[in-house]
Amino acid sequence: MAFDIDMIKGVYANMAERVDKAREIVGKPLTLSEKILYSHLWDGNPTTAFKRGKDYVDFAPDRIACQDATAQMALLQFMQAGKKKVAVPTTVHCDHLIQAKSGAAKDLQSANSTSAEVFDFLESVSNKYGIGFWKPGAGIIHQVVLENYAFPGGMMIGTDSHTVNAGGLGMVAIGVGGADAVDVMAGMAWELKFPKLIGVKLTGNISGWTSAKDVILKVAGILTVKGGTGAIIEYFGEGAKNLSCTGKGTICNMGAEVGATTSTFGYDDSMERYLRATDRSDVADEANKVREYLTADEEVYANPEQYFDELIEINLDELRPHLNGPFTPDLATPVGELGVKAKENGWPINVDWGLIGSCTNSSYEDLTRAASIAKQAITKKIKPKSDFGINPGSEQIRYTAERDGLLQIFEDLGATVFTNACGPCIGQWDRSDLKGEEKNTIVHSFNRNFSKRADGNPNTHAFVGSPEMVAAIAISGKLDFDPMKDSLINEDGEEVKLDEPMGIELPIKGFEVEDAGYLAPKEDGSSVEVKVATDSERLQILSPFEPIQPEQMKGAKLLIKAFGKCTTDHISMAGPWLRFRGHLDNIANNTLIGAVNAFNKKTNFVKSQLSGEYGGVPDVQREYKAKGIRTIVVGDHNYGEGSSREHAAMQPRHLGVAAVLVKSFARIHETNLKKQGMLALTFANESDYDLIQEDDTFNFVDLAEFAPDKPLTIEIVHADGSKDTIKANHTYNAAQIGWFKEGSALNVIKRENAA
Repeated sequence: MAFDIDMIKGVYANMAERVDKAREIVGKPLTLSEKILYSHLWDGNPTTAFKRGKDYVDFAPDRIACQDATAQMALLQFMQAGKKKVAVPTTVHCDHLIQAKSGAAKDLQSANSTSAEVFDFLESVSNKYGIGFWKPGAGIIHQVVLENYAFPGGMMIGTDSHTVNAGGLGMVAIGVGGADAVDVMAGMAWELKFPKLIGVKLTGNISGWTSAKDVILKVAGILTVKGGTGAIIEYFGEGAKNLSCTGKGTICNMGAEVGATTSTFGYDDSMERYLRATDRSDVADEANKVREYLTADEEVYANPEQYFDELIEINLDELRPHLNGPFTPDLATPVGELGVKAKENGWPINVDWGLIGSCTNSSYEDLTRAASIAKQAITKKIKPKSDFGINPGSEQIRYTAERDGLLQIFEDLGATVFTNACGPCIGQWDRSDLKGEEKNTIVHSFNRNFSKRADGNPNTHAFVGSPEMVAAIAISGKLDFDPMKDSLINEDGEEVKLDEPMGIELPIKGFEVEDAGYLAPKEDGSSVEVKVATDSERLQILSPFEPIQPEQMKGAKLLIKAFGKCTTDHISMAGPWLRFRGHLDNIANNTLIGAVNAFNKKTNFVKSQLSGEYGGVPDVQREYKAKGIRTIVVGDHNYGEGSSREHAAMQPRHLGVAAVLVKSFARIHETNLKKQGMLALTFANESDYDLIQEDDTFNFVDLAEFAPDKPLTIEIVHADGSKDTIKANHTYNAAQIGWFKEGSALNVIKRENAA
């Protein structure tokens, strides 16, 4: 029986009328993405044909999903919104704050001890406000959502960039900042610029060593990390229908790495099979009633070039397995070509670890395909040359995999089975085999491989592949190993080859679990006390941000001019800092410590214009804050790429940064800055980035006339007294300018709820 079945029935009850009306208004056949978007308008039935990439639109999402690291701040904000209960179905999942070290039992016990106050807070605040709570060990948010909550044709937002995983079940599921989630929890509309559409036509069938993961690895190589920005990627074709539902989820999940708003697939037989296998036949029955509305109109897929802004075609018969990396998920290389590439670039050939799991590849099918390779190593007497780590996606997956003997295969190979949690994928990995910053190589089935992400070591070269390819490469211990061609020497000195992986889409005996880890909230939570200790180092009740006044932006100082890539990991690191995600002042001590200073190419080393001395970014910024001086941050392209982490916006705001001026933004981060009442600006002329000097002062000349579609004028005063005047563009609409003028979006919500 599905959660929230009445809500799902309600979505389907309105879908035909709303889609038919949208088709009439738009005047042409509709893609799946358009059907879902137009059927989730805040105002109900469509009345306007929206312009892709231009019009801001108010939507009404069906549900919200939050993980424990980002939920803390989101729920601390929601507590200030003046509501007694969340307005739409919401869940919290405890998967980020569990460090992978010794194995599931010990690691979970340790997490329950070290993060007890955070878990207690999340459980109590969930219970008070009508939020479903998934305990530590229950699983990784996106796998749990796919198993329990995702449904074809629905719209979901989540406080994690990989919320997009639910596209594997035909949703439009979008990663957002916590402030966006708070809006919807509080009963407000959710705003999004109407996305452009990228179509990916899949022909043929995957087979052999090629997997669904290789589809998105190929797409990442084509689009790059920013090629999907502002767009929904919609997959279709006979090749798409031949993929499993969880395989579709893998593809959608890693779509976040190309900047896509989300990715999705039309409803088909594989989704129906998955719904019924996960005890949601009631959802499948309802979906079948409106089946034609849960995929694109036939004309769209027959002539896709007429309906998508960009079209990519991939023949799955010809697709080769890939490994992407290092240091960026879009550096795509077919397996077998890495040897030459590695030697040219000085990448270490020896592989120290193979890591299987994460929200991207932790399904039952994933584990069976990887286990089929692991079993061969045992039967063919091949001693693995690398260490193995396994992260099952959920307790249901873990229990079923243990029942069916899959986990025993990995353990017989010497693998460590970690908790059903994110672990190494997000830097929650206590890696004991290396100390310091040794140059080394790992392979994993995760989605991201930025520098320092897995283990904090900037010299760990991480390569992304499918679970089965990770298993093969780790067994060989060599990055240049090609299991389709190369042989291995076993313990008897014999030359042996690995056979093609064999996978099982869904467990033959069905899924099984004793305790999934779910706690339902009280119907009336008014008597529940939210647990936050006044002296806590992990949690801090929020105070509203004060509005930034135009006069404060005359004489603003440069905090840092960031050079090159500056992701949310650079702005607010994960790893050991995850423990402070609920305490704004404490986590602010990591603000921009990973960003490279353009003037000295060092991290966490910037000049204070007050003392003339160099110091850490947060330290220098606190000096400015103490003097009441506003500052700005300058950055390069795609600033804020990566996680949906709103801390990357809240921390600078808390410390007194008023504006971020860059060549271009990652979508979620730009929105997060707006929500916190900051100025998110782009250079009208990118070359103006080069004008910025280390001792600059900035005068925002016309901020008092801040208005939609009107660039701001900034006077840059250099240390020698010379000046440059530049224009800065922005994408603020009237409502967003209202957030800026009142100090934050939350301040607006609180005022409106009090009215």
